[in-house]
Amino acid sequence: MSSDQVMRDMMANLPVPEFESTPWASPPPLAEATVAIVTSAGLHRADQDRFDGRGDVSYRMLDRGDRELILGHWSSNFDRAAYVSDHNVVYPIDRLEELAAAGTIGAVAPRHVAFAGNQPDTVSEVRLDTGPAAAAELRADGVDVAILTPV
Repeated sequence: MSSDQVMRDMMANLPVPEFESTPWASPPPLAEATVAIVTSAGLHRADQDRFDGRGDVSYRMLDRGDRELILGHWSSNFDRAAYVSDHNVVYPIDRLEELAAAGTIGAVAPRHVAFAGNQPDTVSEVRLDTGPAAAAELRADGVDVAILTPV
């Protein structure tokens, strides 16, 4: 059996959290919105702590101008070649800059968020602690919309 099939079988049986209600936000039109990236690629700068690879629920704030980022994603099923040739595969910051220049979005956020993708099955720490903390930092930066890039 291929490693891809093993991963698919494992993911098919993971429990999915259920919520009593679904929060709803009404952002401004995209042409007026400040947009941030939230990635699970485990990206970080060289001066930041690495993600530990054992269900690390922490996050790293990445500055808009950061381009020399280290990919900390651990999965053996992830081909790093695309990231090496173009970081926009997992962190589409240059595409956001282009969208802002064209007026499609209002602005690129001053900071973005990176989590590690290898989370505990319940992701409860991220749902209840580090996720809201990261969201509060983005809100403080005036972010209206987040693009999620799961890795």
